[in-house]
Amino acid sequence: MMALMVSEEADTTRGTMTPPPPPPPPGPAGAAVRQTATAASPAGANGGEVARDAAHAPVEPGGTTAARAWATRLVIVGIVLAALNLRPAITSLGALLEEVRDGLGMSGTLAGLLTSVPPLCFALFGSQAPRLARRFGSGAVVCAGMVAIATGLLIRPFVGGTAGFLAATAFALMGIAVSNVLMPVIVKRWFPDRVGSMTGLYSMALALGTSLAAAVTVPMTDALGGSWRTGLAVWAALAVVAVVPWLPLVRERGTGTGGAERVPAAVRREDDALRITHSRTAWALACFFGLQATAAYITMGWLPQIFRDAGVPAGEAGVLLAVTMAMGVPLAFVIPRVATRLPHQGPVVIALGACGLAGYAGLYLAPAGGAWAWALLCGISNCAFPLALTMVGMRAKSSAGVAKLSAFAQSTGYLISIPGPLLVGVLYQHSGGWGLPLALMAGLMVPQIAVGFLAGRDRTIEDEVAARSAA
Repeated sequence: MMALMVSEEADTTRGTMTPPPPPPPPGPAGAAVRQTATAASPAGANGGEVARDAAHAPVEPGGTTAARAWATRLVIVGIVLAALNLRPAITSLGALLEEVRDGLGMSGTLAGLLTSVPPLCFALFGSQAPRLARRFGSGAVVCAGMVAIATGLLIRPFVGGTAGFLAATAFALMGIAVSNVLMPVIVKRWFPDRVGSMTGLYSMALALGTSLAAAVTVPMTDALGGSWRTGLAVWAALAVVAVVPWLPLVRERGTGTGGAERVPAAVRREDDALRITHSRTAWALACFFGLQATAAYITMGWLPQIFRDAGVPAGEAGVLLAVTMAMGVPLAFVIPRVATRLPHQGPVVIALGACGLAGYAGLYLAPAGGAWAWALLCGISNCAFPLALTMVGMRAKSSAGVAKLSAFAQSTGYLISIPGPLLVGVLYQHSGGWGLPLALMAGLMVPQIAVGFLAGRDRTIEDEVAARSAA
């Protein structure tokens, strides 16, 4: 799969294919060729993007073709392993939450707080990712993020007490948060004309890690002796493996948003002066990200209970949730590739939203009778996440712009998503049924479609900010 990704023809963000130019010679001569090629790029929207991507392309030491190919393969391996580690800290805990509560003497209120910690940490820590990347390089920050995940997962079952458990969990989530934000940046930097393919690979690995942790944590815990502490700590091993491919890239500033990158002064000034909050597309994308995250967290947290209240056995309800999550594995690879071939991603947004509305309607009308169909539809709808990541990479011209957009959209979006699952719980408790919660879920899907349609328009945040400044 990875070799295929490296060798496949480029699919650009506008759906056209352009053969890659021959590599420039190494040394000063190569630098002159690159500078001349950048200055001579054609005008217009597509030409501007080509020039910007060339200006932000990674520069390996020595500039040799072999070094570039080796570094590219290493980045692909690093992206896949990092993506596999971005959700097991959450879904493995969900699988053993009852045992954790009993083992730590945790109250129901504290357990509810624990389920709200991930989006809060993603919002708080993710906003710092661009600043850290400018200073240390994206590769170094992602490497540190994997170390934080491994450390947090290893120590949290054994630190003792609820406070220590929460602190160690937050430390692991900090590593996840910065890696969440920087993955689209690294994809844009290293693969500017394969954004859809690489985002699909990354999203597929993330979905695989999510479903894998949810499915195997309990049986793996039983196989290791039945201790929930061991069952949680074992996932640190996967994060340790993910550290390895990023170690050679720690000193490679080509994966960062600054450093030794050869970027024209005018481009640097534009990136530094970019005010992300002046872009309507950035706000639309942040709201879309937040609403799709809300739907995903509600689905992961409450879908089994909806089925169980309808008379579905507990074991089958768990399998239905696993099916819903597993839908993200193949579709997370397909949807970004389809989206990058369209000038407007609005039709994909509408199709995914329609699946969500159909699934919610089915859960209201016949939750048990069509359980498998509703689980599949909700799983398709949840694939708005890889679509949102793809649009982050498409709505900015440079990797520096992607860094700012990714941090803004994800931090703002995760803040938006925090109240949703809690509100569903309140409505369920006070109404005694699922009518009002499902109405809320369907009601939130309508603005999700609207803002997603706006975010899918063929424009960039840099052009929007420049137009507003000139007005």
